[in-house]
Parts: sequence; C-alpha cells; structure tokens
Amino acid sequence: MRATCYVAVKARGKRMSSYTDRREQILNDLSPEDRAVFDEAYATASLAMELAETAYRARETAGLTQAELARKMGTTQSAIAAIESGARTPTVELLERLARACGRRLTISIDAA
Repeated sequence: MRATCYVAVKARGKRMSSYTDRREQILNDLSPEDRAVFDEAYATASLAMELAETAYRARETAGLTQAELARKMGTTQSAIAAIESGARTPTVELLERLARACGRRLTISIDAA
C-alpha cells in the first residue's frame, strides 16, 4: 500500500475533490486486507504521537532539556528526541523511568471507546 497526499485545486474552473473527500475515496477503494493494514498502522501512529506529546509535556513541565532528561534516565538525547517525535514508541518501563525523572508518577487507564 502506498500513501499519497492530494491537494484541493481548481483546474479550468472545476473544483477537484478536497483532501478529506479524496482520502475517504481512497480508503473506500482499499481491499478489506489493505484497509485492515491501514487501520492498524494508523492506530499505531496515533498512539505513538499521543505518547510523544505526553513525554514532551512532562519534560517541559519539569523544566528539563532533552539532554538533562536523558542523563536522569540513563539514556541518550537522541533517544528522547525519537520518543518526542513519535519515531520511537516507548515501552511501559521506559515511560515509568521518564515519569520518575520528571518528578511524576505514571498512570495508565483504559477508557470507553
């Protein structure tokens, strides 16, 4: 499966479909197998970004630089940058170390969908 970005433009006075319309059309055209792969990848990426934002906010609230947080956690600044960018999905153990290094407590909840 290949990801493609479409932009809404006007061609010869005719409006082409918006990004949202085109995205929906592409998703509807996927086979059930490809749609399942897409949905799984999207869920994984969404979780990684949510964890990235949480890690960033915890570090910023603690007043730490990436390098300072890395030192307190016994890891590298590049590892912290990878977590905060969503490039690396942290384990629960890593999140626990991050929380402690920021003077916080890790809590995990499962909410209704």
